[in-house]
Amino acid sequence: MPESDYLAVNLPLWDERVAIHVASDFYDVAGFKAGASSLREFELVEVGAVTGRRLVHLQCHFGLDTLSWARRGADVTGLDFSPKAIEAARTVADDVGLFARFVVADVYDAATVLGETYDIVYTGLGALCWLPDVDRWAKVIADLLEPGGFLYLAEFHPFADTLDETEGRTVTFDYFAEGPQVWDEPDAGSYADPQARVRHTRSIEYAHGLGEVVTALAAAGLRIDFLHEHDYTLWPRFAVLERDGIAYRLPAERPRVPLMYSIRATKPR
Repeated sequence: MPESDYLAVNLPLWDERVAIHVASDFYDVAGFKAGASSLREFELVEVGAVTGRRLVHLQCHFGLDTLSWARRGADVTGLDFSPKAIEAARTVADDVGLFARFVVADVYDAATVLGETYDIVYTGLGALCWLPDVDRWAKVIADLLEPGGFLYLAEFHPFADTLDETEGRTVTFDYFAEGPQVWDEPDAGSYADPQARVRHTRSIEYAHGLGEVVTALAAAGLRIDFLHEHDYTLWPRFAVLERDGIAYRLPAERPRVPLMYSIRATKPR
């Protein structure tokens, strides 16, 4: 599928969802403006101190995570392909008085468009499924990093994508699926507001196994510092999941499976 096809389908979908997400309880923009952080505790621990460090957030949507890193002292840049998302990110930044650079661009063009290198590249949580080529993505990461800098990626685990969507018990979908996956869900709304009425319901996504991601980063010259798998997720993707604070877990009597993962990979000096 030509690159322009998946971008032409996915961009209107994401542009439309910006206003829905800004208004949603899921993102809680009011809470963020009051001082809350959108970052997860495990991310803070695994990334570490960011004060004075230059951080770029790829596929930043409307920037809450980006601005949360700014609140922790990072010099931040956010990049997203959606003009509506970047417009909203700039508005939130202005409303809370945080300085951030926000840029509209496709992630594959990030190194060229930004024209800078960074101490930290941060990305994840539903980002990779929108990209057809993780080898090309990993090379962009390497180009964006200063020697000694690192990528931090937190993502939903691809094994969880194979399980049935109700009980999360039966392997239903192909882990090694290749090529684009075309979805049309007219009644699904948005993950942030399933009841929202939307016009753009078709999306094109891509499956990327854990081995594919790790190998792409290694082939781009990055050293894998750690790969952590997590037995919880951040939204009720299966009806059987039980809420535990901000996390959603399988019932205690069920065998645990990986629902998220995180990777830190460093560019050698």
